Amino acid sequence: MNIMMPYLNNKNDDPSHIPMTRPSITKKEISYVNDAMKNGWGSNRNNYIEEFEKRFTHEIDIKYGVPTSSCTGALHLGLSALGVGFGDEVIVPESTWIASVSPIVHLGAKPIFVDILKDSWCIDPSLVEAAITPKTKAIICVHLYGNLCELNQLIKISKKYNIPLIEDSAEAYGSYYFGKHAGTFGTFGVFSFHGSKTISTGEGGMLVTNNEEIYKKVKILNDHGLDRQNDKQYFPSKLGYKFKMTNIQAAMGLAQVERSKEILQKKNEIMKFYKNYFSNYKSISFNHEDIGNSNSYWLPTALFKDKKNFCISSLIRDFQSQNIDARSFFWPLSSLSFFQSNKNNNVSRDIPKRAINLPSFHDITESQLLKICSILEHKVQEIEA
Repeated sequence: MNIMMPYLNNKNDDPSHIPMTRPSITKKEISYVNDAMKNGWGSNRNNYIEEFEKRFTHEIDIKYGVPTSSCTGALHLGLSALGVGFGDEVIVPESTWIASVSPIVHLGAKPIFVDILKDSWCIDPSLVEAAITPKTKAIICVHLYGNLCELNQLIKISKKYNIPLIEDSAEAYGSYYFGKHAGTFGTFGVFSFHGSKTISTGEGGMLVTNNEEIYKKVKILNDHGLDRQNDKQYFPSKLGYKFKMTNIQAAMGLAQVERSKEILQKKNEIMKFYKNYFSNYKSISFNHEDIGNSNSYWLPTALFKDKKNFCISSLIRDFQSQNIDARSFFWPLSSLSFFQSNKNNNVSRDIPKRAINLPSFHDITESQLLKICSILEHKVQEIEA
């Protein structure tokens, strides 16, 4: 019986298709995953998980890490460890993916949406401070598309009001704030290894922290509330969760982090290509990078300076007609039907109308980049005519 599945009948095997992102897979990833599948069971069931955790935390220079099944799960665990629950408020940026907010809601707390800065597209510290109330339990800042938040200001606010600062670094692996890796400044940070991210485990995440108490709480929560230090086996001390990463996923992650310098360098080269191509045009700009910071450019994002004569949906259709994936900027979360609308967050409501994310997978070719740029350039020329 032929059990072959029609995996080849997909876009990845269409040479004309240009995807947004996809993991960079080499013989190393395949070798590690094969080994985990063959040998990573029984007493070896955590070998790659432990090695991936060790290597990742070493790379970003932080004490503790907890690999998880997703970045959303990591954030949920961390918020739970902080005691976030019913009646609490958590300050979050308007412009981010829903995954930054859903754990807050699932824990019974209320997200307080704050506007973003015009240049970095990250949360505005002055508005964070204005949004603090006696109910504020935590502040979540999101390093959007690899761009970096104003961490010095956010840390001062966190310390002033004794409110934990959480770094959602799902999109910021490889980004450095004055020489220190994103995700290592707050009470804890979270990373994503989704298939679209710079380094991937297919699906997965990690919570990182220098706080031993948070680390221990998260470890117990992520094991169904089981404290391995207790003498009684299979006797949970509290009701926990299970957001664990598999050994097979971690095997891929280990290979990816070992190749991270190569992957990050290519990301940087792709961003440079886009910026150089459009350097003589005044109506378009790209991801922000302050002096002293290093942006990992997870998703190159083109921002038109004026939304006049510009329609994001139309531009995306132009790309799709050429078999190229492109995606819109994150829409403001308070515009969703299940949240209370906040129309005062003007920047978050304006930018999605004139911004677009561009393909940036590791092995993208120059001819593919030129094809992308030609479509974008046509729109730029229309605007500047």
